[in-house]
Amino acid sequence: MKTQHDGKSGGFVHWAPRVASIVFVLFLSIFSLDVIEPGRSIGEIAVGLLMHNIPVFILGTLTAVAWKHGIVGGIAFISAGVLYIALVSVQGVRGGLDWRIVLAWSAQIAGIAFIIGGLYIADWRREQKKNSVLPS
Repeated sequence: MKTQHDGKSGGFVHWAPRVASIVFVLFLSIFSLDVIEPGRSIGEIAVGLLMHNIPVFILGTLTAVAWKHGIVGGIAFISAGVLYIALVSVQGVRGGLDWRIVLAWSAQIAGIAFIIGGLYIADWRREQKKNSVLPS
């Protein structure tokens, strides 16, 4: 008998990274709304929204691929977190901020990406183990 937690489509470890990655991508897209300001033309706003949402488009596409291939989601979200910390740290330190403050600040966003990536990897490993067991 198949239970809710033993199939390809069931269980927390399977659904948590997928739902969390969608919510995270939508959350990141909210930050692009800061380009909407009085005095800007529709063209400037459109270009600003496009530029600010490039990471959203990339992570959204990777989320779609990760839906079937969890390892892609694991690598993508962990890499995105590392890249975010690196980019924010370089800009922050160049701007004269203390590196510890910049690291703590950037780790808040990157930490969510790390958790999502870890959940994708956990699901991928669970699938690998399930598929490697030979039926008796």
